[in-house]
Amino acid sequence: MTGDGDGARYDGAWPAVVDLLVRSGVDTCFGLPGDDMELLRALDAAGVDVVPCRDQRNAVYMAAGYALQSGRPGVCALGKGPAVTHAATGLLEARESGAPVLLLAAGTPERGRGSGGFQELDQVAAVAPLVRWAHRVTHPDRVVPAAAKALALTSGPPPGPVYLEIADDVRTAEIVRTGPWPRLPEPLEDESFPLTGGPTTAAVLASRRPVVLVGGGMRHLNADGAIEGFAGRLDAALFTTASGRGTVDERHPLFCGVAGLYASAPARELFAGCDLVISLAGRLEETVTEGGTPWPPVPVLQVNIDPAGLSAEFPGPRVLGDARRAVLAWSRALSDAHAEGLRGHTEPWAREIAVARKAMAAEADDERARAAELPGVRIAELLAALDATSSEPRVLVAENGLQDMWSYCYPFHAGGGSIVPSEQTPLGFGAAAAIGVKRAAPQHEVTAFIGDGAFVAARGDIAATAGSHGGVLYVVLCNGGYGWLDAQRARLGLDGERYAFARPGTPPPAFDEAGIHHRVLRDKEALADELRTAREVCAQGGTAVLMVPVDPDDIPPPIRDAEVIPQ
Repeated sequence: MTGDGDGARYDGAWPAVVDLLVRSGVDTCFGLPGDDMELLRALDAAGVDVVPCRDQRNAVYMAAGYALQSGRPGVCALGKGPAVTHAATGLLEARESGAPVLLLAAGTPERGRGSGGFQELDQVAAVAPLVRWAHRVTHPDRVVPAAAKALALTSGPPPGPVYLEIADDVRTAEIVRTGPWPRLPEPLEDESFPLTGGPTTAAVLASRRPVVLVGGGMRHLNADGAIEGFAGRLDAALFTTASGRGTVDERHPLFCGVAGLYASAPARELFAGCDLVISLAGRLEETVTEGGTPWPPVPVLQVNIDPAGLSAEFPGPRVLGDARRAVLAWSRALSDAHAEGLRGHTEPWAREIAVARKAMAAEADDERARAAELPGVRIAELLAALDATSSEPRVLVAENGLQDMWSYCYPFHAGGGSIVPSEQTPLGFGAAAAIGVKRAAPQHEVTAFIGDGAFVAARGDIAATAGSHGGVLYVVLCNGGYGWLDAQRARLGLDGERYAFARPGTPPPAFDEAGIHHRVLRDKEALADELRTAREVCAQGGTAVLMVPVDPDDIPPPIRDAEVIPQ
């Protein structure tokens, strides 16, 4: 590259794109390059840390984990053709989880389109339904504006994945930037959210049994505990969706766990008795609205900056806008109402919340006491040991399998951050995303709580990245495959040998790679010591893998109570 801030010449498209990324604060890229190594060379020259992967799916999962944890764009670089289709599942997950992921891909030359070129594919058409914007750059003059637009769209609002493809005959051409790089758009600070009057504020002030439901879109938007402050002024029961977990302080006296399918019986009963649900930056997905007891027939006040996230299935006001600004405005309105004596009579609801939280804690204590009397390691006591041996700051990265869903169930796991897959729940997401999470938060203690099926899907990349990008503790629940599928097979009476979705008690093969701490845990008395040893390895930058054989009947109580799994 030659030039200064007002213009530059680049000896290819990738150096130009990388210049923009570095100027925008990008310091990490995940990926599996194809034959085109110019991008890798450009990243090296710019000092960007590259995390090389073995599987394109895992590369996008890592980028999504990085983006969800940091709130900054997660960048992923791939080849073309099957590399792009292999990454499509990761793009789907990034879209559904609202992860700002920028996928950079190679493309066959424009002049050879339709001639049977190597790995030729209409890649834009293949990925367009999965991203916010998919674009192929076919002329050198379009590299600079296309890269700037792609990065802006990735960050949103709303954030999400973007696909940018550079045709092979463009990537090697000289790129001329005639002026400074376009700056990322600055959001207009809108102070117009009404503090008094209007259906939203009226609904908030009138409620006597409110629930605040925090969605994944509130991640990185709860500075200074704005949500907890709002819930406290409102005396509202504080729930999250699965993806919203980690946004609020789970030690708060109003926190009641994850709503819907993953909620305990006392929490479901409490939710069923509310008179208003305030949904903040969530999508009201199926696991929230159809798990356990029926959704209460009450108004739902929805706030989302993405119109696609506003459901038309529920009565009540809908607001298209920034949920944090709405929370701050309603908090001021509540303070004024309290000062004027216009808000009160919520003490009975606050007492009900306290009673429900006490019942949830008692149920968890009973479950752990029951587990202590059973042979082998039970998941409730494993989660308790994980909490007892952890330090702050910390993040738990989970999958969405039958038994790792134990970690969704408050108060069996409490506190710290949380990264989980969206409603798409692709196999291996959490296992690979944990690497991206650790790269985004190197000072955090990162634990991946996953099943053995997910572990096998990501095993190659866990091994490949352990040497230079370690620090993750993998706790692998070993039921011999896919517990959820095996439970459904059993319900239909299908042959377990012919359809062997799970073979309990058989951990995956041990690692051959040097430097990975690997243990199989069968002794519940040794759990705490084994976890402390593994955490010490991770604190030194190593990777630790703890395999825990689990019994197929060790199913989270809310899942069991909802009767979605046969007993």
